[in-house]
Amino acid sequence: MKPLNIGLIGYGFMGRTHTNGYRQAPRFFDLEYHPVLKAVCARNEEKAKAFAEQQGYESVETDWRKLLERDDIDAVDVCTPNNLHKEISIAAAEAGKMVLCEKPLAMNTAEGIEMCEAVEKAGVRNMVWYNYRRVPAVTLAKQLIDEGRLGKIFHYRANFLQDWTINADVPQGGAATWRLDAEAAGSGVTGDLLAHCIDTALWLNGSIQDVSAVTETFVKERVHSETGEKTPVKIDDACAFHCHFGNGSLGLFESTRYARGHKALYTLEINGENGSLRWDLHDLHRLEFFDHNDDSIVRGWRSIHVSDGDQPYMANWWVPGLQIGYEHTFVHQVADFLKSLESDQPAAPTFRDALETQRVCDAVLDSAATRSWKDVK
Repeated sequence: MKPLNIGLIGYGFMGRTHTNGYRQAPRFFDLEYHPVLKAVCARNEEKAKAFAEQQGYESVETDWRKLLERDDIDAVDVCTPNNLHKEISIAAAEAGKMVLCEKPLAMNTAEGIEMCEAVEKAGVRNMVWYNYRRVPAVTLAKQLIDEGRLGKIFHYRANFLQDWTINADVPQGGAATWRLDAEAAGSGVTGDLLAHCIDTALWLNGSIQDVSAVTETFVKERVHSETGEKTPVKIDDACAFHCHFGNGSLGLFESTRYARGHKALYTLEINGENGSLRWDLHDLHRLEFFDHNDDSIVRGWRSIHVSDGDQPYMANWWVPGLQIGYEHTFVHQVADFLKSLESDQPAAPTFRDALETQRVCDAVLDSAATRSWKDVK
């Protein structure tokens, strides 16, 4: 195997999921390249060392600039809050490193354009971690759509529901709750949760032309964890929008962190002339499929247990009937990225692909702010 030395920036939840992907991919996929956990970088040296020891990283840095100066780093994985994606990614590209960036790509479209131009000018490999494309059931949905099984698409609907910020005592800012701080996150559920829904929709159903959205911030002020002062909350707690796709279908999207009883409910449904598909993250190994071409006496929704070796990714795992989970989506994304190095082809979603999701997010927020339809530009 050829070594690919990884420099991870950030050791939080996403840092752990990506690291597991690097560790597991070569154990289950036939790969020419082998990820080497060369260095992890974070401001807190003590915590970074503990993470490195637990996860198997060879060294620790506390300044990401020093990480980029190292000759023994091939690929930089950006697992930081959103406000650092642009600076680190551009600097990494200019240093000749491959760049794997957490989603969303940037704080806004303007930043995303700069990032795309930087990686393209440098000619470095790049990818954004929209992992739900790699759920085998969702990949199977893509296969069925591309085969024309649904026919002309009429509707696409998706939601992503959580409930973890209902308590007004939850602070904003800091390492644990930076997603509630607009200065670090850029937006709330739009960039955090709906971005996943949008990326999957663009992949399955094509471009989005225009949007009409509403947002709401239910808790107007929160204590900032770093200053101890109560300051205005500038992110969106909830967002809903409808849209027109380029193929003529209509879209309906909803996301909130105020849906009591839902920790991470992500569902999607697609209705076509000849059939329909639906998928639920809580039952992620299953794809529900309705085929109108079935004989009327047996026509109905079928539940496909995606575990057979001829279904996407599953030949690399267990025997039919045994399911896999959330963490495997990152293993699949690592494997696909490494395979792309072998084939000399881009690993989707690239920065340029993720820029389209960013454009939709910006149009959604603009539409909500102006209470008007907005074209996706």
